[in-house]
Amino acid sequence: MTNPVLPETDHHIVVSADAHCGAGVRDYKQYLEAKYHADFDAWADDIEAGVARQKAMYKDMERSPLEVGVDGDPDEFGDRNWSSERRLREQEQDGVVATVLFPNTQPPFAPPPASSFEAPAYADNFEYRWAGLRAHNRWLADFVSEAPTRRAGVFQIFLGDVEGSVAEIEWAAEQGLTGGLLVPGAPPDSPFEPLYSNSYEPIWAAAAAHDMPLNHHAGGASPNFGNHFPASLAMFMLEVQWWTQRALWHLMFSGVFERHPELDYVITETGTAWVPDTLAKLDSFHHRMKYSRYGSESIFGGQAVAQMSLTPSEYFDRQCHIGASFLRPSETDVARSVGTHKVMWGSDYPHIEGSHPHTKEHLRLTFANYTVEEATQMLTTNAAKVYGFDLDALLPLAEQFCPTKAQVANPIDYSEIPERAKGCPGMNPLNQREEVVA
Repeated sequence: MTNPVLPETDHHIVVSADAHCGAGVRDYKQYLEAKYHADFDAWADDIEAGVARQKAMYKDMERSPLEVGVDGDPDEFGDRNWSSERRLREQEQDGVVATVLFPNTQPPFAPPPASSFEAPAYADNFEYRWAGLRAHNRWLADFVSEAPTRRAGVFQIFLGDVEGSVAEIEWAAEQGLTGGLLVPGAPPDSPFEPLYSNSYEPIWAAAAAHDMPLNHHAGGASPNFGNHFPASLAMFMLEVQWWTQRALWHLMFSGVFERHPELDYVITETGTAWVPDTLAKLDSFHHRMKYSRYGSESIFGGQAVAQMSLTPSEYFDRQCHIGASFLRPSETDVARSVGTHKVMWGSDYPHIEGSHPHTKEHLRLTFANYTVEEATQMLTTNAAKVYGFDLDALLPLAEQFCPTKAQVANPIDYSEIPERAKGCPGMNPLNQREEVVA
């Protein structure tokens, strides 16, 4: 991607590099081939029954996870996933004028999860699962077309069909889905080869050829933790970040970044605190694997690192980025250590832990710690570079809805943060330690 030219303005052009969307359950039907319609109706019945069971499960909670509309729940909160008018209105009120859109609702034929937090079990019927993911992508293309300068859609591929995924990349490029592709996880319990398998090379090559970023989002690579409450959900929360982070070294040490130096790779919603220590550890392993004549590191890793011309830190600096959703004030120093040119802020709208509807307070709390230039990188230019946002087109909206640079630079105390907003990790004073990464 080329470096964007930043228009002169007193306002930040606020771009969220992490938001989520998806169609309602029944609304996906029109995007499926007719041969799947009868089976889709039966699947949708099961999903809606599952939503009802989850509502009963969460009935005693003050605010259920279902309020954000996962699994297509069409309640007061659920239409935030697919209501273009509501999203634009609420994001404008929140001071955000452009978003990167990750999937959120259940695509057709996805097995129902045991809860709103867990990854669903893998289905054996690859044909139907892939048809469902393609249906989501086609819905996404229509959704992006309703506000094309303000939305970068992240589309899905399927590791079980490499040739079909390449065709989907080519289709997405024609549709202008500038968010790029979502790299699926391949945890040990999945039926697919790991991401470091050479079988996926056509996917990486196609993404590079079409100048599309690779995205990996927290939660997407987790194994099935079961449904034995409460411990299974606790394990998910404790381990979800690591399962996402591991894709970084899978792609590095399998030579994907070496073969495709033009590829941008984004890791979203895993925080920033883990990056410096992880890169130091990877650099250490790389050095021992490549230059030690003796020892297990060189024996086990020598063949892999022989093809790497750069260190892990150098690959990261050349082509990796962090989607740092609801960035904490305590992460100021570590974000600078990672490089503010590598970090992109996100609101995580419409998720329950996101900064909406108190994003303006959140921006003051966190970004008053940075220079205006640093804040502009993380709020605007980094995302514009990776995802191709037209800042000139966004400028009139920013001057109408976004906070000024002076407003963001004006510090705010935790005592001024609304109590309800403290559910967002970026505004919770109890989470202000650098080692907290979620």
